[in-house]
Amino acid sequence: MNVAGIILAAGESRRMGSPKALLEYRGATFVDALVSVLAPFCVPVVVVTGAHDREIRNGMRSQPRIVYNPGYAGGQLTSLQAGLRVLPAGIDRVLLTLVDHPAVRSSTVARLLEPDAPFVIPRHNGRRGHPIIFDASLIPEFLALSAERSARDVRDRYRAQIVHVDVDDPGVVSDIDDPEAYRQLLQAVTQ
Repeated sequence: MNVAGIILAAGESRRMGSPKALLEYRGATFVDALVSVLAPFCVPVVVVTGAHDREIRNGMRSQPRIVYNPGYAGGQLTSLQAGLRVLPAGIDRVLLTLVDHPAVRSSTVARLLEPDAPFVIPRHNGRRGHPIIFDASLIPEFLALSAERSARDVRDRYRAQIVHVDVDDPGVVSDIDDPEAYRQLLQAVTQ
C-alpha cells in the first residue's frame, strides 16, 4: 500500500503569535516531529506552507517535500488541494494532519492504516481528531471543490463508510492553537 502524508502548515498562527510549525516539542519543531512520525509510513511526506513559508523552510531540520500555497488565506481546503496536486501517481491512500497536532504517536498512525475504508478517523475519549486517512480515489472530489466549500463536504458524502478507530492517544485531539494550549502540552511532556 502506497500512502502519502500531507501536513498543513500554511496558517497565520494569529492566536499563537508565532508560526506553530516552528514551536518546539520533544526536541524538535512541531513540523519536524510530525514528519518523523509520518515518514516511516508515508512516501512522500508533503508540508504545505503559506503565511510563514520562508521561516518554516529555514527552521526545518527534516527534508519533506515543501509546497507553498499562495492562496493560503482562502482556508485549509486550498492548502489540502495544493498538497494533493503534487502527489505522485500510484498513491493508494492519503494521510492528512494539521501541524498543530504534533503529539500523535507512531503507533496510532500504524493503527489508522489497518482499516480499509474511504475515511479512517481517530477518536480519543469520544472526540474525533487527526490524522485522518482517506482513499486516493477521492482526490478528484477534493480537487473539484470550489473555494466556498469544505473538505467536510467530501467526508460527509461517505459518512456511512467512515471507520472510527478508538485510540488511547490524546495527541489526536491535542490542538495547539494558542499559548495556553502550548503550555499545557509542554507541561504534559514533563509529567
